[in-house]
Amino acid sequence: MNTSTTVTVRLASEDDYAGWCPLYYGYAEFYKVPMNDKILQTTWSWIMDESHEVEALLAFLEGEDKPCGLAHVRSMPRPLGGNEIGFLDDMFVAPSSRGKKVGETLFDALQKHARQKGWPKIRWITADDNYRARGLYDKLSTKTMWNTYEMKTD
Repeated sequence: MNTSTTVTVRLASEDDYAGWCPLYYGYAEFYKVPMNDKILQTTWSWIMDESHEVEALLAFLEGEDKPCGLAHVRSMPRPLGGNEIGFLDDMFVAPSSRGKKVGETLFDALQKHARQKGWPKIRWITADDNYRARGLYDKLSTKTMWNTYEMKTD
């Protein structure tokens, strides 16, 4: 396991689409969610639209031009606080890049991004059986007491 590789993180640009796609496919596969070109193109169009709230941070290993990790984040109103916070929708690190501090570097970049946006915190959910990621989350954040539910509207 190589942990000495330098990782950089930046906001996604138009030129990153080809490298972002396999990461997002990998993320969907991990969660067993069907992925197709329409979803990819819609999500990417949101990321590239400066007026849309979804943003993508991409991680790169030193000397590589394709991203090895992604984080999709957006603003989320928090009525009880009378403010907005960040909401991390998706985070994924390519299996070949795990153990190289990519996740930690993405979270460092997310914290800086949140400060620039004026968000006092970032919130996210993950699957209960996502043990490897939860190990990182437990080191970097505080698990809340909340359970998440979904109700279909159709």
